[in-house]
Amino acid sequence: MKRFTTIAVVSCAALALAACGTTRDQKAATGAVAGALVAGPVGAVVGGVAGAASANKPN
Repeated sequence: MKRFTTIAVVSCAALALAACGTTRDQKAATGAVAGALVAGPVGAVVGGVAGAASANKPN
C-alpha cells in the first residue's frame, strides 16, 4: 500500500509538471521526464510523444 501511495503522489506531481513549458520541445522533454519517473524507459518514450502531441493543440 505504501508503494502504491508513493507512485500515486509521484504521478500527480508529474501531471502537474506536464503543464510546464511553452514550446513543443519543452513539453516533450517534460513529458519524457514524467514518464520516466512513473514507468521507466517505456514511460519516457510514451511521455515524450504525449508531450509533443499536446503542444500541437491550440490554446
